[in-house]
Parts: sequence; C-alpha cells; structure tokens
Amino acid sequence: MARRSTKTPSRGTSRADEADFEERILDIDVVDEMQSSYLEYAYSVIYSRALPDARDGLKPVQRRIVYQMNEMGLRPERGYVKCARVVGEVMGKLHPHGDASIYDALVRMAQSFSMRVPLVDGHGNFGSLGNDDPPAAMRYTESRMADAAMLMTDSIDENTVDFAPNYDGQEQEPLTLPAAYPNLLVNGASGIAVGMATNMAPHNLGEVVAAARHLIRHPNADLDTLMKYVPGPDLPTGGRIVGLAGIRDAYANGRGSFKTRASVTVENVTARRKGLVVTELPFTVGPEKVVAKIKDLVGSKKLQGIADVKDLTDREHGLRLVIEIKNGFVPEAVLEQLYKLTPMEESFGINNVALVDGQPLTLGLKEMLEVYLDHRFSVVRRRSEFRRTKRMNRLHLVEGLLVALVDIDEVIRLIRSSENSAEAKQRLIEHFSLSETQTQYILDTPLRRLTRFDRIELESERDRLNAEIEELTAILESDTELRKLVSGELAAVAKKYGTPRRTVLLESADTPVAAIPLQVADDPCRVLLSSTGVIARTPGTEPLQEGSAKRAKHDVIRSAVPATARGEVGAVTSAGRLLRITVVDLPQLAEGAGPALVGGAPVAEFVRLEGDETLVCLCTLDESSPGLAIGTAQGVVKRVVPDYPANREELEVITLREGDRIVGAAELRTGEEDLVFITDDAQLLRFQASAVRPQGRPAGGVAGVKLADGAKVLSFDVVDPAVDAAVFTVAGSRGTLDDSVQTTAKLTPFDQFPRKGRATGGVRCQRFLKGEDCLSFAWTGPVPARAAQRNGAPATLPEPDPRRDGSGVSLDKPVAAVAGPA
Repeated sequence: MARRSTKTPSRGTSRADEADFEERILDIDVVDEMQSSYLEYAYSVIYSRALPDARDGLKPVQRRIVYQMNEMGLRPERGYVKCARVVGEVMGKLHPHGDASIYDALVRMAQSFSMRVPLVDGHGNFGSLGNDDPPAAMRYTESRMADAAMLMTDSIDENTVDFAPNYDGQEQEPLTLPAAYPNLLVNGASGIAVGMATNMAPHNLGEVVAAARHLIRHPNADLDTLMKYVPGPDLPTGGRIVGLAGIRDAYANGRGSFKTRASVTVENVTARRKGLVVTELPFTVGPEKVVAKIKDLVGSKKLQGIADVKDLTDREHGLRLVIEIKNGFVPEAVLEQLYKLTPMEESFGINNVALVDGQPLTLGLKEMLEVYLDHRFSVVRRRSEFRRTKRMNRLHLVEGLLVALVDIDEVIRLIRSSENSAEAKQRLIEHFSLSETQTQYILDTPLRRLTRFDRIELESERDRLNAEIEELTAILESDTELRKLVSGELAAVAKKYGTPRRTVLLESADTPVAAIPLQVADDPCRVLLSSTGVIARTPGTEPLQEGSAKRAKHDVIRSAVPATARGEVGAVTSAGRLLRITVVDLPQLAEGAGPALVGGAPVAEFVRLEGDETLVCLCTLDESSPGLAIGTAQGVVKRVVPDYPANREELEVITLREGDRIVGAAELRTGEEDLVFITDDAQLLRFQASAVRPQGRPAGGVAGVKLADGAKVLSFDVVDPAVDAAVFTVAGSRGTLDDSVQTTAKLTPFDQFPRKGRATGGVRCQRFLKGEDCLSFAWTGPVPARAAQRNGAPATLPEPDPRRDGSGVSLDKPVAAVAGPA
C-alpha cells in the first residue's frame, strides 16, 4: 500500500507563485514504515527503560536515581530528605518520563524483601511483601543513599565512566556507574520490554564475589567450578529452592526455572492442635495473598484439614503465618497440599537478558561475570590513570617550588626587579629552566610558605608522590597487578557487606505428596495421664521405656489405657461423671519418649471440670471388659456394668450420697483383681473384686469398708495379685492446717496384708509415732514405683519395710503422688 502526499499553494498566492508549486508524490511502503517505526520504538524501550546494563546491573531510571542522590549529597551519614524532592530532581534533570515510574523504582530499591542488597535507605512506609500494603505517597516517605549505593558511585568523579548529555543537553549523566560489586547478579532485575523480557534472580554477595575472584585468577574456569562458589540464587525473602537442574540450565545458557517454597515448621499452636508456622514465603509472594487463597480453597472444599489461618506478622518477629490443622489430619500431608494449591510454592523463570554494548543479549553466569569484570578492569584502569595524572601534575608543581626554594633570594630579586608579572614570569623561566605552569604556581604562592619547614614538607610530599606514581604505573603497565587490585577490592566489599545465605537449596522435595496420608491412621496407641494432670498419647501399645535414671517432671503416670488414634477414652471424675475424650485431639509424644509427659497438655483443655471436681482416672469404653471399680470417701464400692452409649458425651457412673466423692477408680482387666481401701486412721482392707456384684450406671454401690467414727477413705486402688505390689502410706497430724504436712512414711510389700471380707474394717497398715494421728497420703500398686511432689518434681520413696503395722521413716521431700510402671 502506498501513501499519496501532495502539496498545494495556500490562499492568497498569485498565479505566478502557483507555478512554483509542484505536486510531489512520495510513495511509502506501509510495511517498511511500520517496521522501521516499531523497531525505533522497541529499541527506545529496550535501551532507555526496561533492560539493565550488564555492567552495573541498573536500568536507566535506577542509575539516574542513584547518581542524582549522590549529586545531592544524600549520603548514609547525612539526614533523610523527602522522596518527593529526590523524584523532582531526577525528573527535572535526567528522567523525563513522569514521577510515578521514578518513585516506583526508588521504592523497590529501598525494599529489603525485593533487593538482596538495598541501594536506598528508606524511612517510612515503603510497602510490604507482595505489595499487600502499598507504599505511602512520596510526600510522606524519606530516603537517603544506602552503603551499597555508595559502592556503586565510588570514584565516579575520577573519570572512571563515560558521560553523555541528558534529554535536553543541559546536564551530563553517566552511561554506567563504576559498580564496586556485581550488582546485576546480587540484586537481580526484572523488566518487560518490547519483544523481550528479563527476569534475573538475586544472589548472595559473598558467593558472587568469590566466583568473580576465582574467575580473575582462572579466566578459563568452567561453569561447574563457578557453581561451587555460586550454587544457586539467594532470595531476599529466604525460603527453599526445590530442584537445581533448572538453575544449572540458567547458568549455562541464560534461561531456566526453579521452584521456590515457603519455610514451614510444624508446631503445637494450641494445647489441642498442631499447626503450620510459615516464617518465609517465596520471592514476591505476600502473606495476604496466601491467606486469601487458603480461605477460597477451604470454602470450596478443595482443601481439607485446616481449622484456621492467622497472620501474626509484625515488625518485631517478622513474617509469621499460623495455619491451624484440624485434629485427625497429618500436618505434613496438609502442607504438601498447600504447596500444590497455593502460592506457598511458586515457579521462578530465569531469563538473563541484559544490555552489552547497547545490545540485548542472553547471558549465562560466566558471561555476566566476565562482562562485569571487564567493566571493573576498565574502571580501575581509568581511575589509576586519573590519579597518576593528578599526582604527576602535583609533582611537577612541587618540583618547581623546590627549585625556587634552593635560591629563594634570587627568585625574590628577579621578581622585584621586573617591570610587571609577565616580565617576572619570563625571567624566572629563563633563569631556572622552569615550565610556564611551575612559574605561575611560584608567583601565586604566598611568601609565608617559602620557609625552611615548608621545604621539608615539600620534599616529603615529593617522595610520597613519586611512590604513588610508581605504584599506579605498575598497575597500569601490569595486567597481573590490575587483576590483583580488583580482586582485593572485591574481597574487601564482601568482607564488609557480605551476609549469610538465606535461601536453602534442595535437590528435590523431601517427601512425595502420595507418600503421606492426609488423615491420621487409626493406629493403636496408649493414653497417659500424669499426677499433675498432664495428658498425652504415645504411638504403639508398649509401655514407656524407662530410659536414663535421671528423672523429670510429670513422670508419675496416674493412669494409662490402650486406645486407637481415632478412637475415644473415658475420664472418670470425683463427682461420679464419665466424660469422653477424643484421642486424636491429644498431643502425641515422640516415639521412644521417656516416662515424662514432656509435650503433653493439661487435661483441663479437653474436659470441663466443675468447682472442686478432679479427674480420678482414665478408662476404655470397651463394653466387653469387666467394667469399672469405684471407691468413695464414705467407704462405698461399686463395680459398674460397662454400658457407654455412643451418642452421649457425659455419663453418670455412680449415684453418690450427699457429701460423698470418688477417691479412686480403675478399670478391671480380668475381674479377679483385689480391691484395696486405705482409711485415714491407718486401716487397710483388701478383698476380691468378685465379692462385689456389678451394677448399672445409676446404682449407688454397696458397702466397701467399715469406717470408724470420724474416719474417711484416703485411697482406693485395684491391684492384680499376680504382680509384685506395695503399699505406701504417709503419716501426718489432723491438728495442722495443711494436710500435706508429713512426718513419716512407710513402703510395705502388698503380700503382708491378708484378704478380709467386704464391709469389714481391715488391718492396721502403719503405727503412729508421737505427734501423728492420721494418714495424709496412701497408695497401693505395682512396683517399682515412682513418687512426685505436688508440682510434679521427682521425690524419693523410702526403702521397703516388711512390718505390716510398723512405724514410718522421715521423708526428704513431701510426696503428693505415687504410681507404678506406665
């Protein structure tokens, strides 16, 4: 298609003038026109906006911000200034593309979660991870240069880089910055141009510098060697990189991808539930985005097992996202589903496109390092040349001044006898063989400097300048010295500004999704209750291992019953109630844990007790068992027929008399066990469980032990006569205000006490000493036994005493609980 262009005369022209106008037709191919215009536009976007320069790793707007802040004197030791002022200076002098793009770039350079080494030190709200909370307007925020930005502009005033006119030709701007460290690799870059894009991952400063220094020493180093120093990206937000094959592809040819995962730990977020605590998220992903996605998936029933999600992120503790897991679900399996369905796992595509000599190229790791090092060699060479020239010029002046000081009287005579300064200048040149520059410097020097002491200083300065010139000349004439200097400067930067790696590199995922069941399996377990009211479950059916002889708190297990992980157990209270407890709600101890319930939870988290009601024991809800045996403070005994309707959360197992309460209960295993009452007046009654007729749950029981006037039952226990057992009693005094005050205690073999008939008074179990008139604590059960104080701390039992009604011995610590093996 062609375009027809005509030019006609304007109104008011004469015929003669009309003859001068000729119709001109310009044929233009639209395809060529569009191609040419589009290429010009594309090149403008690529070169002037979107892509970073491979030498300093900065886009034009970023370079202009850093340079202009340096020109404004906004150094780290100075005060902050409004970002609006910085944006105005950059827009007015260097970047004619609007304030929004300038401020967006400035904000990004100040975000520690976007840049591995931020270039701007921001003061105020500069946004949040994932842009969930956008930054404040530029009129509110303040900024100044960060230490790393000073490294980018260091020695820029020493002719180290080329400058070019700005957009209107009134200012000069650098085409690149000196860049004392490889910023392109350290901070990465992202940008969308026309027909191409760049997306570079940030890296660790120390690792990148180590690779660059190795490449300086060994220019022919291969990629595998360099990757020993730079194994992978180091993202500002930490996290985990899963799969390293894509990283090697990117380092080899400039293109590749990898997956980033959040850093998550499984913790007990409440006494009843576990949770996933997220402390690091993938690069550019914010917590609000994750929370919103999880809620959408839970609402649409595409994600199971999550009870609640809380964002507890703050400035003091940093990112903290708590995902509470429902009981009965495996946290690790839920985590795998979160990785699969939410932004907690994201892919990062590497596309290392940068400008090299004005042309966009796709670079691998070695190429990026080589481009940077070539730039750095050029900067150091030009800097050394600048400094040498400056010192040589100064040396020229110092040498001329020293010549004049040798014969200062003649210098003064020549000057005084001259008609004017031009004649004086010419006579000094001819007499002392000085250059015009040296002569002018002598004429401009005040007489007060032409003293003996100034001569000494000038001679010292001459020697110092000669040494520096010699050193700079060695650098300029020797490639080895130049490389050594660049390597040393890089090492100093890494030592001062390097930080430990934040991102963990993993070859692959730890556990495949299919390998972890989503819900907790209904495996056998045991539910344990300690004397201090701590409850937990352990995997398997084996009793707890004793482990080391060293004891810990909560290791006296009052009750232990078999169960399954998704089953239920009963809890009998002193008020005669049986409450259901869901086993999967209980915290699980680690396999092979010792007898202490470290990691358990208070039983009050799972059952609601009223007033002074206490938990007496745990039991199974197996209706094929011989049932419960219960003893009360008023001497009543009852065998409960196992009848536990599944639709009732609370059951009554005995109807208590007024003022009575349960002092002991246990589940019978065979029905041939012995039942043991111990009263506070030191009477022990032992009889067979078969002597008690089973009754329904509402029944009130039968007479168990005959009590003397004023006496009450202190303990009720169930003992298997086939196992070794013992009786432990502690004597006290009714006159004390606190029944826990103990005087003497006795541990007696159980076989010393004969069986008696039910509803009788039994036999004496301890003889009182002077000042003792009652028992304050009693227990009967299998041995070896453990004792604990009221707070769960270990206590020591006395040596066994074979005397059935003997007196006790003193205790080192008061005993509040005793139990046999768990």
